[in-house]
Amino acid sequence: MPSHIMLSYQWDNQPLVKKVYERLKEDGLPVWMDIEGGVTGNVNDAMAAGVEEAAVICPFMTPAYQASRSCKKELNYADMREVIIVPTMVTNNWEASEWLGLITAGLLWVDFRNAEENEEQFDMCVRSLEEEIMFNAGHLLDIDEAPRDGVDQPEPAEPRLKKKKPGRGFRHALTKLYIQDSSEQIIEPAEDSRGTVELSETPGDQSYWEEIKVTGSKYYRNAVTSRYLSFDCSRDEVHSEARPSEAEEWLLLVDQTDQSHQRAIVIKNKPSGRFLAIQNGRFVGLASYNEDCRWYLE
Repeated sequence: MPSHIMLSYQWDNQPLVKKVYERLKEDGLPVWMDIEGGVTGNVNDAMAAGVEEAAVICPFMTPAYQASRSCKKELNYADMREVIIVPTMVTNNWEASEWLGLITAGLLWVDFRNAEENEEQFDMCVRSLEEEIMFNAGHLLDIDEAPRDGVDQPEPAEPRLKKKKPGRGFRHALTKLYIQDSSEQIIEPAEDSRGTVELSETPGDQSYWEEIKVTGSKYYRNAVTSRYLSFDCSRDEVHSEARPSEAEEWLLLVDQTDQSHQRAIVIKNKPSGRFLAIQNGRFVGLASYNEDCRWYLE
């Protein structure tokens, strides 16, 4: 049974990764790092065991990581074993290519590009990493909810880490509005009528969208209504559908222009190539990116 989060890195980034390791451990997450008792005896056997017992592997991506034969072996082995991969990006003005680009294609990386500027930036980066880990694998991990040493906790203590959410919430960066399906829950799966997708000032149960991956495609199904987020390019209209089709395929991409470390993304409709945006209080699909296309994951 997978039991830990494996941190995979190239030696140059060891101080940063060690700091991340210590913070994740403080927050009760089961985390594995080679220099923290992870490697004993034969190095290859120990690294293989680290992968085999991992629920999640977090590669800290840099050009040196991509060039490393050891890192390539680690991540290829994890990919072959279908370990959940939560990548982190450490290098500015660079993107993964070759074998690393192939393995991480379509995955949302966590922004660690400016993590070492100050403690506040580091805290936000680690918080984003924890959220992405919990979203993908919270149900697989045994979380220690004991309070940190020396930290007074109110009674009852709020859990620092929440188990897997029912889906992803999308909050528009400029307007602060959420994408919400206002339709009724589907009773008959064969129903073909369109549902109403609206903008909401507050998040609710119908603002969560489950990620559904089918044969290389990614869909977003509402956690309550079970309808799929859809975009009609001819009408410039967002709605929901009872069943997934080509129009419901989406790409979630990291917004590399954002420096807030708030998990900024862009949402792109795959068939039309248009970016989901809000202008004048309504959904629009834009052919090219601007700040109206920025969303935050919640």
